Amino acid sequence: MTTYYIDVVNSSELKIGFGNPAQNDQLVKDAEQRLDQLVANQEITGGDIIKINGPASLPVAMVLAHKLGHLYQAVACYDPKLAKYVVAIAHGDVYSVGELID
Repeated sequence: MTTYYIDVVNSSELKIGFGNPAQNDQLVKDAEQRLDQLVANQEITGGDIIKINGPASLPVAMVLAHKLGHLYQAVACYDPKLAKYVVAIAHGDVYSVGELID
């Protein structure tokens, strides 16, 4: 069983979270492997924006940002305090860093 899970909610949203207990050296490998699998299976194909909801350690967040930042014009993370997604990566002029979206 994996130490980190990434599930596709719809074409523009991922649900993420921890699985079996592990340290970051294994978590980053599992997160990268799962993202590669989702791309290979064409479950995520890139596009305008991807929204991410769920917990991540900083090393896992960096893997997610790097991989998804190459596929999408914008990457946004859910902030429960704001009850909105915060755009953290933006290419082009459709979204801007810090923009709040539903």
